Amino acid sequence: MSLVVLACLAYVSMALPDSMLGIAWPSMSADFHQPLGTLGLLLPFGIAATVLSSAMTGRLLTRMHIGQMLSASTVLSAVALLGYSLAPSFWWVVAATVVLGLASGAVDSGLNAYAARRFGARHITWMHACYGLGATLGPVAVAGALSFSRQWRWAYVAIAAVQLLLACAFLRTGRFWAGRPNEPGAAEARRCVTAPTRGRPAGSRRYVVALSAAVFAFHIGIEASVGVWAYVFLTTGRGLSPATAGMVVSGFWAAMFLGRLVLGPVAERAGAARVLSFSVAGIVGGAAMTAVPGPAVLALAGLLVLGLAAAPVFPLLTLTTAERVGQDRADRTIGFQVAASQVGAAVLPAGMGLLVQHVGATALGPALLTLALCMATGYGLLVRLTASYA
Repeated sequence: MSLVVLACLAYVSMALPDSMLGIAWPSMSADFHQPLGTLGLLLPFGIAATVLSSAMTGRLLTRMHIGQMLSASTVLSAVALLGYSLAPSFWWVVAATVVLGLASGAVDSGLNAYAARRFGARHITWMHACYGLGATLGPVAVAGALSFSRQWRWAYVAIAAVQLLLACAFLRTGRFWAGRPNEPGAAEARRCVTAPTRGRPAGSRRYVVALSAAVFAFHIGIEASVGVWAYVFLTTGRGLSPATAGMVVSGFWAAMFLGRLVLGPVAERAGAARVLSFSVAGIVGGAAMTAVPGPAVLALAGLLVLGLAAAPVFPLLTLTTAERVGQDRADRTIGFQVAASQVGAAVLPAGMGLLVQHVGATALGPALLTLALCMATGYGLLVRLTASYA
């Protein structure tokens, strides 16, 4: 099996449990005699575990090759999902959430580190597009389990079986993960990571790592904030009907999915740096359209532009990590970047919630624009620092 295909399947399977919990939780909370709001206490455990695992992935990859780590992490993920299906109490679910966070953080960071070294722009963006596919299928699995058996637990059993099959595939292809790259686009990826690191002060590299992590946190925080609050913004703040607002939010995710399919090949031909520059500018432009007072259609269009522009940013920033910090620090830096993105996905939407509560839903547009400008400023500094040491 092609390693690109296997990496894409891994991203699909990683997204499945992420999108299942919100759909399954009403049934789960009833089984465990917990209020619906308890989900807010559960999520920080998973986020903390994912951040820790992502940050440690670079160190793990110095002790084992990527195939071994992916196999072990996928088995751990299957164990966690079986833990959900067998959970007798809420605290059992908390433990399973921690284990799942440890597993998914390692898989996410490990695959990104591998793809940055071995794949081209086309395949790394396609890999990330598959996360959207998995996020779409997760709720379908829960809905199917509830329809046929009225038991949410069977959905987790099914996804655990998928994870075990994936672990077997990683084990069977272990020597290929550890070997030389043979995928289309690998040569292009190697050309992207040949930036010299000699003469680059250690302090400046630490600054670049921190700045790069901040850019990832802002970027994913923007995506997550739109996903969480766009519906409220469009209905309460801009007066759109619930049906129209729901379609716009779906359109945002669809634009991101299609953007990754289309803009990856474009980046392979035109260069990752050029596509990244246009994408970052597009995020600012889309956010500005949501912030400017005017007809609701302007905010609607801004969210779609923002989704399309944001589509290739995470994979292409990952692909070009070695240009910024050097190949010797790339794996560890990618782990920090993934960890920072998890922090951004948790903290920034929560901050948006407080803002919406105290100021009103219309505050989302200016807040998104502020975050987009912070991200663009950070990216501009990264480009300037990378050029100064090239």
